[in-house]
Amino acid sequence: MSSVVLFDGVCNFCNGGVNFIIRHDGGKKFKFAPLQSEIGQELQAKYGIGEDVDSIILVENDKAYTHSTAGLRVAKGLGGLWSLGYVFIVVPAFIRDWAYRMFARNRYRLFGRQDACMLPTPEVRERFLT
Repeated sequence: MSSVVLFDGVCNFCNGGVNFIIRHDGGKKFKFAPLQSEIGQELQAKYGIGEDVDSIILVENDKAYTHSTAGLRVAKGLGGLWSLGYVFIVVPAFIRDWAYRMFARNRYRLFGRQDACMLPTPEVRERFLT
């Protein structure tokens, strides 16, 4: 099964991250769903992830990863040079997640937000869960 990236669909930075993953995921390993979508909310509930987690979630092999661990696992899944980012997994999660949360808390102020979730282009629509 594909890995599913749940993301904040109204966050400009998050949408840019999804577009980055799409460009670098030659094997089309990753599928996507906004957290605000019905499937995004269903997966959050299924894996017991609170509504306070409003940034990236990776669902892979019937397990959900959040915050920095999700991001690092996505980098690893992209392969090539991007997978080198996974070396930061050796940094204790409480440190990685503190930095991640600080950035996430300010992402709207730094990058802005949209009024509605992004609409995928026809070329990548099959990679989005509905």
